[in-house]
Amino acid sequence: MRTWMVRTVCGGVMIAGLVVLAQQKGGPPTPAQSMIGNVTGVNNRLLEMARDFPEDKYDFKPTPEVRSFGEVLLHVMAGNQYGAKAARGVADANWGKEEQAVDAMKMHGKTQIVAAFEKAANDAAEALKALPPEAFTKTLAPWPAVLEHNGEHYGQLVVYYRLNGLVPPASRPKK
Repeated sequence: MRTWMVRTVCGGVMIAGLVVLAQQKGGPPTPAQSMIGNVTGVNNRLLEMARDFPEDKYDFKPTPEVRSFGEVLLHVMAGNQYGAKAARGVADANWGKEEQAVDAMKMHGKTQIVAAFEKAANDAAEALKALPPEAFTKTLAPWPAVLEHNGEHYGQLVVYYRLNGLVPPASRPKK
């Protein structure tokens, strides 16, 4: 069941990305361009939220059992770190290992979390861009999983905004 959901979500996101890129570039994007655009796009939206959310609310949790706003960003950061390592062929790349490494850093506060998230998002984008285009004809892994994961947590953070009476940056009127 989970595999079906991952494929469906990733397929929909990829199609949306293809449509947008095709309109911008005058033709259909390559699989590499599509994946780079989608992963970078969701990370940019998350980074915008990280910079925008009030510092005094970084410890906000809707319930005691879930991660705080800041902890969600660090969790997403671990997924980006895993994707970058896997793309570079690091033999021991492991999502759980990255999560443990982030937890061990004990980052606190908006400034530290934003800087760390930005670094991990940039690293993931660089690793994606460094892959030769033909690599995407063999496999898209691990990027659909990273994309789905980041998109799920983007939605979670939208709810954190709304629960605090705030409007997420992407939902604000454009000037």
